[in-house]
Amino acid sequence: MTILASQDLIVELGIYFLLYDRPGYGESDPNPNSSVENEAYDIQQLADQLQIGSRFYMIGVSMGSYSAWSCLKHIPHRLAGTALIVPLVNYQWPSLPYSLIKEDYRRKFLSLGLWLSTYVPGLLHWWVTQNWIPSTSVLEKNPIFFNERDIDILKTIPGFPMLSKRSLKEQRVFDTLRSDFMMAFGEWEFDPLKLSNPYGENESSVHIWQGYEDKVVPVQLQRYVSGQLPWIQYHEVPDGGHLIIHYKGVFDTILRAVLVGEEPVCYRPKSVS
Repeated sequence: MTILASQDLIVELGIYFLLYDRPGYGESDPNPNSSVENEAYDIQQLADQLQIGSRFYMIGVSMGSYSAWSCLKHIPHRLAGTALIVPLVNYQWPSLPYSLIKEDYRRKFLSLGLWLSTYVPGLLHWWVTQNWIPSTSVLEKNPIFFNERDIDILKTIPGFPMLSKRSLKEQRVFDTLRSDFMMAFGEWEFDPLKLSNPYGENESSVHIWQGYEDKVVPVQLQRYVSGQLPWIQYHEVPDGGHLIIHYKGVFDTILRAVLVGEEPVCYRPKSVS
């Protein structure tokens, strides 16, 4: 992952970024026994081994946000601040109203993916590598998944190389993505919507950042989640899709909000229902 903050801000605030590979990614070994809960304790162990201090800031993006949710549940005392950027919403969270998700085509797609991943992974592996399946370059131009700003961004960044047919043919790549998908959208041992505020006044801050036009994680679900957790500060990028972290200036704004408490007035949601 490329560091998307401006060099001026990094120098001004003295920011040190530590990126780690979840199981199976990069140089990290696969761990078939990994769980959402384990993520928090793996992060805690890594922080201790690297001696980065008793408290640190956490950023979770998209599907990787389950690591941040796990830390908020299991090791909140270690977090000086947390930013969840276009975080996933798991349709199996018990407190998510069925009336809110019953017509959502994403729920049906994810349910099918979970069933195939669990019971016939070999068939799923064969299916995603067939020539008639659209390539990543086609998907990246598809308005079903991305809004106009996202599509413009995808012209300037590498996109999703792990999702290419060539990469997916590698068993390790497929197994890593399958395991990560099942962890993110399978059953969790806790319900994030039931988390209570673990912090006292000015002890830490937690933020959710969402694109109003996000077609991967719908804004209605994110608004509901933030509405159930009033101790989390909610921000919306009005013309933002799922790739808001790549928009010019947005990541700097996210960092200023979580690190020094600057309130980004222009990203207040206009109306929350």
